[in-house]
Amino acid sequence: MASNDSETLSEKPETPFHDLDHYLAIPKVSGLALSPDGSRLVTTVATLNAKGTEYGTALWELDPGGQKQARRITRSAKGEAGAVFAASGDLYFSSARPDPETPEADPVNALWMLPSDGGEARVVLTRAGGVSGLLAAKDTGALFVNASVLAGSTDEDGDEERRKARKDNKVAAILHSGYPVRYWDADLGPAQPRLFAVEPGEDQEPGKPATVDAAAPLKLRNLTPDAGSGLRDADSVVSPDGKTIYSSFNKPLARANSRSTLVAIDVATGTRKVLLDTEGMSYFPGPVSPDNRTLVVLSESDTTPEEAPQVKLHLLDVTGGAPAAETALRPLAHDWDRWARPAAWLPDGSALLATADDDGASPVFRISVTGDGGAGQVTRLTADTAAYTDVVVAPDGRAAYALRSSYEFPAEAVRIDLAGGDVVRLPAPAERPHYKGSLERVETTAADGTRVPAYLALPEGATAGSPAPLLLWIHGGPLGSWNAWTWRWNPWLLVARGYAVLLPDPALSTGYGQHHIQRGWGEWGKAPFTDLMAITDTVVERPDIDETRTAAMGGSFGGYMANWVAGHTGRFKAIVTHASLWALDQFGPTTDAAQYWLREMTAEMALENSPHLHVENISTPMLVIHGDKDYRVPIGEGLRLWYELLSKSQLAADENGETEHRFLYFPDENHWILQPQHAKVWYGVVEHFLARNLLDKDLPVPAELGL
Repeated sequence: MASNDSETLSEKPETPFHDLDHYLAIPKVSGLALSPDGSRLVTTVATLNAKGTEYGTALWELDPGGQKQARRITRSAKGEAGAVFAASGDLYFSSARPDPETPEADPVNALWMLPSDGGEARVVLTRAGGVSGLLAAKDTGALFVNASVLAGSTDEDGDEERRKARKDNKVAAILHSGYPVRYWDADLGPAQPRLFAVEPGEDQEPGKPATVDAAAPLKLRNLTPDAGSGLRDADSVVSPDGKTIYSSFNKPLARANSRSTLVAIDVATGTRKVLLDTEGMSYFPGPVSPDNRTLVVLSESDTTPEEAPQVKLHLLDVTGGAPAAETALRPLAHDWDRWARPAAWLPDGSALLATADDDGASPVFRISVTGDGGAGQVTRLTADTAAYTDVVVAPDGRAAYALRSSYEFPAEAVRIDLAGGDVVRLPAPAERPHYKGSLERVETTAADGTRVPAYLALPEGATAGSPAPLLLWIHGGPLGSWNAWTWRWNPWLLVARGYAVLLPDPALSTGYGQHHIQRGWGEWGKAPFTDLMAITDTVVERPDIDETRTAAMGGSFGGYMANWVAGHTGRFKAIVTHASLWALDQFGPTTDAAQYWLREMTAEMALENSPHLHVENISTPMLVIHGDKDYRVPIGEGLRLWYELLSKSQLAADENGETEHRFLYFPDENHWILQPQHAKVWYGVVEHFLARNLLDKDLPVPAELGL
């Protein structure tokens, strides 16, 4: 998988998946923005820098008509992201690249604007704390940003002074009075997110001669000065008329618990009104109807040790002045046994487009709101086995645009005909990467009669005479599905090395109905485990699979399950466990969102399902991988797992301190291994470990490890 030193620079690998440098160089597409008139489509493309140590992002324009080649419209070392079209057609985005007007200033993530009629982008707003999420009202020129403010600041000048004081005095300490204190890989506080309206400022030197493009600087008006930590990790949408922002809003509860309420923020006055606040339920805003009268609401029930969450869609009339009660919500497609993600209204307000995991795919669906079909009628629009995201609708309502991916190709922009469902790939910034192998849909039946489906990626040449070794890959979540392209767990890299890769959706997976989730709830070591073993049993019966050479791999919950597998069966020759849960009694209070975890299992259930209690049974060599900046599954899990493998497993360190286990540690990575040079090491060490234990080959570890 690693580059061969004997190869010359002119030699090209068979596919990008046969060489990690080529694989890491594949451009990555994300995000989609459509101009109000439907004539321009913009996406973000990440490409690898010359040193191979960082991805840079740029905005690219795509032709919605599918005739013109894609073209790059921004270029800088710092990159650009978060593209949003204003009603005028101007394109706004955020970037930390230096402002040509003030090149001596420290660069921050500023708001930039690219005029609709051409020309270079320019900074329209900058502030010491930078800006992040952008919102634009579809029908008016209203523009909003999400930006952080130090909690003690009363205005923008004060915020800048406080930031400067902390920086100059090299103070990083944070005083907390509530929970949580960190999220994913970031320490929370002392900055807190706020929503700001972007408005015209005053000309600092009125009457001074200038060119015709000169404009007064923009200014920010804080709409949520008293929000506290309520907008952390919030979902926010703006009404088409720009008069109201709807947002989830974190509500602290007793015993360090919390849930999300739904609020409406009046843009003119900054008044915040609670719309929905129900015990045991969290609410999140979907899109607002074209007439500004109806809000889509996504509800998620609190989990309990006995009940998995219920995720439902609703409609809420937002024309009234009083706070809504839960009874004011109109159910939308509640008899549809899928977890929908609302995407966009049709322009006439007759239906909503949504995506949902569904049997190994994530199609686009139309959900009727009015009309002869009746509210709540669900129609699948896309027939392929792909996963769709970032859905936007053309202003004439005849087409939608989205990003589409599957295990056969990474994310690419497509046009969807809303009448017939035909999908056309638009000319892209890069070609699809070619791989060698084949993809099959396979399944088995669990002991309780439940269908257990999976994808199986096979290498070329796998036959009864030359069967392929098998890698069982277990997905994270656990509320998720193997249904979309992934850069972090890409099967074609291992298929290129001759392995078959099995990608199952056991109990707890989404896309198969509430029962499939519930049958594994609170009992991770039962149905999810037996489902995985059942589908593995079925696949190894194939003549093109070598049942004597199998390994199991997983990350996060998949890593938990890899640990559980290690303690409950010796059938595999190697196990790779990444960012994994090991001791559930330890994990629960130390993860970055303990309040969610501690609702999910009782202390007794956590112990019953904890892999660490079975370490003495582990006889399989394990590769443990963990990042120190992982706050979701803290490094303590990996450290304890490593020590207990070496001190208690059947492959414990011998009298010379040697063991068959390995520990790959990343001091500056989080739950995911994101830096390209580290991703290269990750795959290189995994390949070395698998080859050593499955193929009896001693492949070198990456030279960058210095070993």
